[in-house]
Amino acid sequence: MTSEKLRERLARFRDEAVQLDIPADEVDRWMDMVRPCAVLSTRDDGPVAARFGGPVLLPVGTPHPPFPFVASIDLAALPQASTDLPLPGDGRLLLFAWPRDRGDLTNHGAVVHVPLGAPTEEHDKYAWDPDGVPEAREVADAFPRGELRVRTEPSLPYHYEVELPDGDLEPLPGFPHAEELAEEWETACRYLDLRGPLHIGGYADEEMVHLDPLEGLVQCAVEQASRGNWGSGGPVSGNVEDWVLLASWSPALGDVAAGSSVHWAIQRKDLETGRFDRTFTDVYWNP
Repeated sequence: MTSEKLRERLARFRDEAVQLDIPADEVDRWMDMVRPCAVLSTRDDGPVAARFGGPVLLPVGTPHPPFPFVASIDLAALPQASTDLPLPGDGRLLLFAWPRDRGDLTNHGAVVHVPLGAPTEEHDKYAWDPDGVPEAREVADAFPRGELRVRTEPSLPYHYEVELPDGDLEPLPGFPHAEELAEEWETACRYLDLRGPLHIGGYADEEMVHLDPLEGLVQCAVEQASRGNWGSGGPVSGNVEDWVLLASWSPALGDVAAGSSVHWAIQRKDLETGRFDRTFTDVYWNP
């Protein structure tokens, strides 16, 4: 979807933001930050481009990530320009995650790219849990199942503040009405029907967001890399501008993981070179 068409979808958002006495030029600059986002849901419209659950088919010899399987994305089925990410043109992306915050700021998921035609082998659905912990398996058993259809939608920031070195907060630079714009966007997401449990690209969202969730994720990734716990020894940038949101998931798991938001992010240079093993995953969980 072209940027012009994305902006057309935002006409009502613009009108209502201006009616809040937000200067029109500030609203237009906010809209300039629009990103295309592939929204995956169980709606009837759009091509099937992903699936929650199903068999875990990993390339032969690939160890199973230590997280349960979430979804498989058919990259060739994503509409052209449905995201602004440099994704591979074919094959499948397999998403893995643990949807509860363990409280230790560690990596909570993984992404594996299965190239088109690559030999695969099916893994046991509990291969991530060799100890057979009943509570953990109960959470994974609540993961959704079924086909997901894709549509391309506009995405704007949900966050509206930045944290200064001294710990104080201020509105996003250049946007004195950032909080009102983000709140209006939250409203627009409802009347535009932009919600879906799984997104590819776009901006990160979570239940209590006011700072960019991607900034917190990057801080965790840098810390874990400095301890040798993640990153495979490669450089890890602390500049959020060097990262992109690869995918986000809003689980509907009943009581086992209520209030959870999962974000998979990757450095752009790693995405361009297919280093999906360097995807970092964080979770916001407010049970």
